[in-house]
Amino acid sequence: MLNRRTVLATGAIATVPLATPFGALAQGRKDAVVLAMTLEPPGLDPTAGAASAIAEIVQYNIFETLTKINADGSVSPLLAESWEVSPDLKTYTFKLRRGVTFQNGEPFNAAAVKFSYDRAGGEKSTNKDKRTFANLTTQVVDDYTVVLLNKDIDPDLLFILGQATSIIVEPKSVDGNATKPVGTGPYQLSAWNKGSSVVLTAWSGFRAPASIKIKRATFRFISDPAAQVAALLAGDVDAFQRVTPRSVSQFKANPRFQVLVCGSRAKTILAINNAKKPLDDVRVRRAIAAAVDRKAVIEGAADGYGAPIGSHYVPGAFGYVDTTGVNPYDVEKAKKLLAEAGVKTPLELTVTLPPTPYARQGGEVIAAQLAKIGITAKLQNVEWAQWLSGTYGNKNYDLTIISHVEPFDLGNFAKPDYYWGYNSPKFNEIFNQIKNAARPADRSRLLGDAQRLLAQDSVHAFLYSNQWITVANKNLKGLWKDMPVFVNDISVLSWA
Repeated sequence: MLNRRTVLATGAIATVPLATPFGALAQGRKDAVVLAMTLEPPGLDPTAGAASAIAEIVQYNIFETLTKINADGSVSPLLAESWEVSPDLKTYTFKLRRGVTFQNGEPFNAAAVKFSYDRAGGEKSTNKDKRTFANLTTQVVDDYTVVLLNKDIDPDLLFILGQATSIIVEPKSVDGNATKPVGTGPYQLSAWNKGSSVVLTAWSGFRAPASIKIKRATFRFISDPAAQVAALLAGDVDAFQRVTPRSVSQFKANPRFQVLVCGSRAKTILAINNAKKPLDDVRVRRAIAAAVDRKAVIEGAADGYGAPIGSHYVPGAFGYVDTTGVNPYDVEKAKKLLAEAGVKTPLELTVTLPPTPYARQGGEVIAAQLAKIGITAKLQNVEWAQWLSGTYGNKNYDLTIISHVEPFDLGNFAKPDYYWGYNSPKFNEIFNQIKNAARPADRSRLLGDAQRLLAQDSVHAFLYSNQWITVANKNLKGLWKDMPVFVNDISVLSWA
């Protein structure tokens, strides 16, 4: 079980033909591995974009962080050897690892940490977690000691410092990280064949080269569900984490493969643009939520691999409360709410769908459900880059289906300029209290209050918490059994 608690669900559509030389590589050298991903990242700098596909390639491979998040959600040292936390939970003193260099030969030290965090929280920052870093003051004590002063109490800071938005960058090369990333990790970029693959190779200057068993890793981008299955069966890829679950049964029955059902902190939602009429009326949003049968969506979009949620929080997370009863499936109630809001049906709304299979499949299910209450859902399929720029960036949408996969993202509801258009002084007050609650009991109670308010406001039609499926060659060792964050840690992989 994960003991921690979304970056958005991955990065640009690319269907790769199967007639490639990858098969021979996948089945041949045992110091190489071929991994597959549904979406291609828009760039390779996780401080500059929200797509989690970026971290799936670079986190812990090219770039490193002070702390490292493990598969069970625990946190261990990485670029920091150790740390101390003050009694008031606002001061963190880190002792840094010695003998570490960046891949361009520059030294890793406390100055690089300060540069990275000051940049992440600076005025020109495009970091998704800018607010977190803006609250930090970073002080250099000496080359290998750094102190962080936090304005707020944040019990999850050590976890956050292990996420991709917290990578330590090298000042001289930072502007080129989107296409020529330079980090301290065990791998460096060898090739990026746009629309097809990214290749990483082991970096000879890594501080512990003998610990790296895999010398070459190829990431292939395969968005089509049928092509995903075919690539696995053909041996063209060695592992597909977060594969479309449509054909899991055939892999479970095949002795060549291992199938892992992975827990996560992801929340799949029918996101609603709260700033657009008539969606700015809570009765309309409640009607949409009441029209959605979560169980049917889980079956249709995720082949049954998911747990219903009623707010932006998942079972098993600290402070979780079950809010699925706040907006239960009730078609007649949904019709009455639309009538109370003065909405004349049919009401036409556009549902923007990124290329992930769960979104495309879920869109069909939800469109049929909304039709029962007089809402005509026009399904609009877009590529990932279009979703990032149009939906997420320009807020040009009515409804959209998306998985938010970052563990700590309730704070997004306190951002009035976030793409949802939700602005609630009451929620902002609760969230501010959460940030400053030192006692776990108080924090848990406040987290429950936040979840209930989001459900009552029907900010979205909250759908389900994802269970991700990994299908891999049975001889590949070191794959994560749970996914508190989206990474592919190549350094822990090896062949039996």
